[in-house]
Amino acid sequence: MPLLQFDTTLSLSPDQKEAFADRVTAIYTEEMATTAGHVAVTIREHESAALHLGRAVEGPLCFLDAEIRRGRPFERKRAFALETMAFVGDRFDVPDENMKVVFTEHRGESMMGVDRVGGEWDGSGGGDGANGGE
Repeated sequence: MPLLQFDTTLSLSPDQKEAFADRVTAIYTEEMATTAGHVAVTIREHESAALHLGRAVEGPLCFLDAEIRRGRPFERKRAFALETMAFVGDRFDVPDENMKVVFTEHRGESMMGVDRVGGEWDGSGGGDGANGGE
């Protein structure tokens, strides 16, 4: 049940936001070996003065706070981060220096929906067994 929260100075149309969320969800499911039904994405737009990154260069900023279930290997997280930043950079002309990804990991039981509570990640790619999903 990941929550992928993007804060950006980009100004996106509703169609661009939908395509953005769809692509990031696809990247997540591929790189994190899971299914898409439980992936939540938020895109929050800010004025340029509202976001700051010391190393930033001229251009838009985009930060990702990825709230995920604990247990995935570093290599999976790094692959997701790199693929997501490559997509954002290529599609929206965000310079590499202006992007950042931060992972926050939670116990499975800390991630829930109305119909289920997450379990621990087992690496099988099929969710978490009885509770399903991420």
